[in-house]
Amino acid sequence: MALKYTNKINKIRTFALSLVFVGILVMYIGIFFRESYIVMTLAMLIGFLFIIGSTVVYFWIGMLSTKTIQVVCPSCGGATKMLGRVDACMHCSEPLTMDKSLEGKDFDEKYNRKSTK
Repeated sequence: MALKYTNKINKIRTFALSLVFVGILVMYIGIFFRESYIVMTLAMLIGFLFIIGSTVVYFWIGMLSTKTIQVVCPSCGGATKMLGRVDACMHCSEPLTMDKSLEGKDFDEKYNRKSTK
């Protein structure tokens, strides 16, 4: 069974999108508590905070992706952005590295931590 790797930028964008949906869901649940203004207002505020959090995450990953290195995947030929020493192709999920010492080794995201050399 082949493992499916995902690109770090796509993981963070997926997390931000899920924050939007959770925020809308929490706000929608608040509508069912129209009789209790405190619960409804609290649900609306919490949902709003989820959506604001999503905006912050989207802004952060946008700024972070401007500092990435753009490479061409050797498998699919698609241009992809790399964060860290190891990452996966955005198109075909092929493990990629720019570090010559990691070539041929099994893909592990622990290589991106500063303590792992």
